[in-house]
Amino acid sequence: VQLQASGGGLVQAGGSLRLSCVGSGRTFSSYAMGWFRQAPGKEREFVSGTTWSAGNGYYAHYADSVKGRFTISRTNANSVLLQMSSLKPEDTAVYYCAAGTRGLTDFDYWGQGTLVTVSS
Repeated sequence: VQLQASGGGLVQAGGSLRLSCVGSGRTFSSYAMGWFRQAPGKEREFVSGTTWSAGNGYYAHYADSVKGRFTISRTNANSVLLQMSSLKPEDTAVYYCAAGTRGLTDFDYWGQGTLVTVSS
């Protein structure tokens, strides 16, 4: 089982980037899939995620620091996109995608990370 993250890069403050995460090796339809980030010298933090329920389908969750600027979308059972807009220098970090069966608190699988650098 693998998660492949891509889409990072260098962007000026106020710009946009779109991150993609594609899973392989199994079907992730009922899995939560999300994004975390880790800035230099800081702990890894939750950014955004989607959870799934049989009655309501996928639901999006966001950290307060990215609400209104980032949009997560579950494009199919095995992929999730993170559209990042109005980027700030403090968004600079390595972004990791993750997938798991226990909501947003514990993930079974992690991608390799993609670097996002926002210049001021």
